[in-house]
Amino acid sequence: MIFLAQEFHDIAPPVDYFLLKPWMVFCGVAALLLLVGLTIWLVKWWRRRPAKILTPRERALDQLARIENQIETLPPYQYSIRVSDILRRYVTEQYQLPITRQTSVEFLNTLAATSQFSADEQSLLGDFLNRCDLIKFARYEASAADSRLLLEEANRFVKGGALASA
Repeated sequence: MIFLAQEFHDIAPPVDYFLLKPWMVFCGVAALLLLVGLTIWLVKWWRRRPAKILTPRERALDQLARIENQIETLPPYQYSIRVSDILRRYVTEQYQLPITRQTSVEFLNTLAATSQFSADEQSLLGDFLNRCDLIKFARYEASAADSRLLLEEANRFVKGGALASA
């Protein structure tokens, strides 16, 4: 019986097949977590930074440039309404005048009483508003050329406004 006991060997310990050391795994996980955290922080920082605030003039010029592409596709009636809205919003924001709550005639009378605009600017604005009123209210049969003229007048008024940086 002693002879049989000598033939059996002890159980061999488990073999470690993992090639990386535990400290390497820890450092890799820490680096990955740091990278993910940094990415999240950068995304939040990027979204939180303030957007560039445009002046009323820049906003109006941007809107007029965008609507220029629609001269051929929009009917002149719709186009005149949009250009008129852009210019009215510009005057309201830039000069704090209640142009959106007044008719064109009321506004031009108010404008004549104030000295915020030069005679040329008053004339240009009056011509623009009269053209818009003809198209919108008198249902004048306007063409794309009339729409282009409205756009040019609106651009000239916004670019050459009396109080450019007021």
